[in-house]
Amino acid sequence: MNIITGIFNETWQLFLEASPYILFGLLVSGLLRTFLDPSSVAHHLGHGRIGPVLKAAVLGIPIPLCSCGVLPAAASLKKQGANNGATTAFLIATPESGADSIAISYALLDPILTIARPVVAFVTAAVAGIAENLVGKKEGPQKAPPDISCPIDGCCDGKDCSPEVHRHHHTTSEKLKAGLKFAVNEVWGDLVLLFAVGLFLAGVITYAIPDDLIGRYMGGGLPSMLIMLAAGIPLYICATSSTPIAAALILKGVSPGAALVFLIAGPATNITSLAVLLGILGKRATVIYLTTIAVLAVLAGLAVDQIYAVLGISARAAVGQAAGMIPPAAKYLSALLLLAISVKPLTARIKRMFAKDGRHGHPHDHAHHAATAQKKEGDRVSAAEPPLCTGPT
Repeated sequence: MNIITGIFNETWQLFLEASPYILFGLLVSGLLRTFLDPSSVAHHLGHGRIGPVLKAAVLGIPIPLCSCGVLPAAASLKKQGANNGATTAFLIATPESGADSIAISYALLDPILTIARPVVAFVTAAVAGIAENLVGKKEGPQKAPPDISCPIDGCCDGKDCSPEVHRHHHTTSEKLKAGLKFAVNEVWGDLVLLFAVGLFLAGVITYAIPDDLIGRYMGGGLPSMLIMLAAGIPLYICATSSTPIAAALILKGVSPGAALVFLIAGPATNITSLAVLLGILGKRATVIYLTTIAVLAVLAGLAVDQIYAVLGISARAAVGQAAGMIPPAAKYLSALLLLAISVKPLTARIKRMFAKDGRHGHPHDHAHHAATAQKKEGDRVSAAEPPLCTGPT
């Protein structure tokens, strides 16, 4: 009973600290959906070997999608004319970062890792995308126009009703309402179960694992980076749910650089998503994708450890300090609100996991859910695209 109580207390404290920032991240993700539709800028990603890659990397940084959820969006970009390099950059930058994960990084980690995470994601995405465009064959002209249908209620398809006309169809309040609905139902609906699992694992690590056990073997250096890389590449975990685990590992003595390797490699790769990438991009691009992530994640981890050493900052002392700026009352209110909006999607996800409908034992059906949601929103991911994740978590 003491063990259960201890794990619950640690998990609850992490949840209190993270809740205000998760809510803020969800708000930003909703605004991005209604005011910046990713599919509407697909036409910027088709011509050139460097420019489209940089645009795709920038576009992917704030969008909150995991390594499986990003697949239908990337497939849609590819069908709409984005070249392989831009698609590769989007596939890397998007799951490695996101408005929600940046916010929770600030809450549970520290400013250095909060900045390093999206910067490394951008650099990794840009290098991989440019390498793919330079090494690969030059692709043909854009074959399909970008999808500029209405992301709010589908009132316009972007063809018979031009964007200039559609701009006056919805008030700011309607856009805000649609954005909040999307953030709660789609974004948090896809993340809530994974975040709950990640939070629980962080509580277990914080309570049950002795401080010197991890620190003895993973306190820094190349071996620590390679261990975290080996753990992160095959594991399915999203950017948001990986953050409390990284915070718990740092508190136990893992170097901030090794934690960064986990934060970069874990969300961007897993066995099932790599299999699907073979169908979207081909063997060469998938090898470039995986190699770039592995090499740059390790190099970034070593560099970050050096930054902490030069500045004389203890990562263990700095973790979670930003959350102290939030008043306790605001933390509790945020936690209660987040719990309230989590009950319905969490219950639905758990029921789907155990439902006898052919998806039993496949928690990755959130990728299918994301693709379905995109179709409803007008993204029109065709049936001819590669299959989504079906592997176990």
